[in-house]
Amino acid sequence: MRTIRQSRKLQGVRYDVRGPILVEAQRLEAEGHRILKLNIGNTAPFGFEAPEAIVAGMVQSLPDAQGYSDSRGIYSARTAVAQYYQSRGFRDAVVDDVFIGNGVSELINMVLQTFIDDGNEILVPAPDYPLWTGAVTLCGGVPVHYRCDEENGWNPDLEDIESKITDNTHALVIINPNNPTGAVYSPDIVKGLIDIARRHDLVVMADEIYEKIIFDDAQHHHAATYAGDDVLCLTFSGLSKAYRVCGYRAGWVYITGPKHLATDFLEGLTLLANMRMCANVPAQHAIQTALGGYQSVNELVVPGGRFYEQSKLASRLLNEIPGVSCVEPEGALYCFPRLDPDVYPIKDDEQFVIDLLRAKKILVTHGTGFNWFEPDHFRLVTLPDVEVLTEAIGRIDEFLATMR
Repeated sequence: MRTIRQSRKLQGVRYDVRGPILVEAQRLEAEGHRILKLNIGNTAPFGFEAPEAIVAGMVQSLPDAQGYSDSRGIYSARTAVAQYYQSRGFRDAVVDDVFIGNGVSELINMVLQTFIDDGNEILVPAPDYPLWTGAVTLCGGVPVHYRCDEENGWNPDLEDIESKITDNTHALVIINPNNPTGAVYSPDIVKGLIDIARRHDLVVMADEIYEKIIFDDAQHHHAATYAGDDVLCLTFSGLSKAYRVCGYRAGWVYITGPKHLATDFLEGLTLLANMRMCANVPAQHAIQTALGGYQSVNELVVPGGRFYEQSKLASRLLNEIPGVSCVEPEGALYCFPRLDPDVYPIKDDEQFVIDLLRAKKILVTHGTGFNWFEPDHFRLVTLPDVEVLTEAIGRIDEFLATMR
């Protein structure tokens, strides 16, 4: 019998957040070890529960959620999303500008499948959320990584972006607030990114899933605000993080700009939406309740709130470790510390996190898993409470002490 092999389309596709490091963690768990998983921004295991109103609203909708919905999403959910963006200054937002998906991840895949022809180059930040790189590759495109500057608060290097644009560049991906760095881009940076897209006739794909998780004086600025009427901008967001319902899989993409020039693209996106029938209907019913109700996330991102206090604690403790530096996150749920190569001469950062896992039973993700250029970073999820987080970073410090 012939060997059954994976498709060649998967060559070069990686998703290291759940890759070999998770396989090793599962092996250790099978042996009876307790693993603290700080590799994925999954809120529920760390005691974050969805607001009761969201759960109740979804439960009440169940009798009416047994059939397929409109493939683009139920009317009430799409209306709620459009009204949300109207409240953010997009007065012309309408229902037809919104597609609902099984989380942002599904919509990223759908949009890229619709948009990319073989060989098209797509500008993706480094570090990035690795789904973007993997999905571009799977769709036959070429991810071209532009550098975010750690010495400048992890802001994108606009000159680096310009230098990597070719005649075959078709889109610019922006992740703001950024996963994994926690950077929140200033108006000048966002405007600069959009100006590049405008000059080079690029579509903008703005991943803004963490837009409500920002700290201190940081402010989130929608890419679509600066894209205006002449740059097609696809804005991705959803309920998973801010409303602590990762498992519900409720996200959306909101489309602005010269839609009259994108009729063919939108027909293709509708085709793919039809082919998957529809997004999870019960979860769609949660969107209107979430966006229109009390925003409990606001309590979590201010001093005294768990998101805030845990992020501040993690960055402070990491910076106290010799040879470790961490730019304090302005938002999101992660730290992305640097290991000084002169102190920790790491050649293979995936092996580093596996060694850490085996020694200290803590699972983090290596920096090159986020398409960073050098093996000198890792990502730490800041979701555990302060006691657990303190212990975890203490264990990391103990492990690093053996390498110094």
